[in-house]
Amino acid sequence: MKTVDIIVPCYNEADGLDLFYEETEKAVSRIAGYEFSYIFINDGSRDGSLEVMRRLSAAHPRVHYISFSRNFGKEAGMYAGLTHSTGDYVIIMDADLQHPPALIPQFVKAIEEGHDCAAACRSSRTGEKGLRSFLSGLFYKFSNAMTEVKLPQNAVDFRMMSRKMVDAICSMSEVERFSKGIFAWVGFDTAWIPYENVERAVGTSKWSFKGLVRYAIDGITAFTVKPLRMIRDMGLLLFLISLVYIFVVFIKTLIRGVDVPGYASIVCLLLFLGGIIEFSIGIVGEYVSHIYLEAKDRPVYIIQETDLTKGRSRTDKKENADDNA
Repeated sequence: MKTVDIIVPCYNEADGLDLFYEETEKAVSRIAGYEFSYIFINDGSRDGSLEVMRRLSAAHPRVHYISFSRNFGKEAGMYAGLTHSTGDYVIIMDADLQHPPALIPQFVKAIEEGHDCAAACRSSRTGEKGLRSFLSGLFYKFSNAMTEVKLPQNAVDFRMMSRKMVDAICSMSEVERFSKGIFAWVGFDTAWIPYENVERAVGTSKWSFKGLVRYAIDGITAFTVKPLRMIRDMGLLLFLISLVYIFVVFIKTLIRGVDVPGYASIVCLLLFLGGIIEFSIGIVGEYVSHIYLEAKDRPVYIIQETDLTKGRSRTDKKENADDNA
C-alpha cells in the first residue's frame, strides 16, 4: 500500500473544510493500492478553521493539522506541509475546491506511468475577471522572458509529487519562497493535466490585487538577475548618449557661441535621468531586501499547535547536511 499525504493550506476556510474533506474522500476512496492522509495547515485563520481541523482530526485518524502562531502566507503553509509529510507521494491542493479532487485519479495514473510529478494547469480562466486574467497571462510571458526557469502558462500549485521531488523542494529552505518557480527549478519529469477553471465552492479569494503584484515581483526577482543587468546596460547606454550630447553641445558652442535658452530641455533631461535613477534604485532595493531577509535566517513559519509527531524542520535539515558533510 503506497501512502499519499494531501497538504491543504488554509486561511479562513472554516465554512468549506467539511465539504472539501467529503468531496476529496469521494475521489480518493475509489483509488486502489493507495492510502491517503491529510495535513491541514491553519495559516493564522481568524475564523473557526482550527476548530474544524481539530474536529476532523479527532473523527478521522488519517486527518492531521498544523496551526501557525500567525499568518505566514500560503507559501509558508505549503512548505510546512512538505517538510512534515512522510508519505511516498504528496499532493498540494487548495481547500476552496477550485482544485478539483476529481483530477487526483489522473494524477495517480500519470505517476504510475513513470512521471515524478503530475500537475494541473487551467485550460481556461472562465469566471475570472478579465483584467486579472490579462495581467496573469502578462506575468507568465514576462517571467518566462526574464528568467531561465520557464513556467507553463496557467500552471497552478495543485499537483502530486514523488518523495524524491518533495525532498529536493524541501532542501531549498529560502524564506522568500515562490513555489511555482521552485517546482520548475528542481526539474523532474512532470505530466501536465489541463482542467476547466472552477469557481470557489464557498467564500471569497484571500488574494488582493496588491498581494498578487507583490507575489509576481518576488517570483521574478527570486529566479533572475536580469533586471540588475538591465540597469547596467541602461546606465552604459545613457553614458554613451551623454558623450554624444556633450560633443554636440561643444561643437555647437564653438560655432554659435553660448546658447542661453534651453531651460525646458534641461529640466526634462533632469527629470528623465532622476526617474531612471529612482527606478534603478528600486530594482536594486528589491534584491537587497531579499538578501536582508535571507541573511537573518528566520524560520519560514512558527507552529503553535499540531497533532503531528513527525516532521522535519529547517534546523533538522541543516544538522543532517552537516552530518553528511
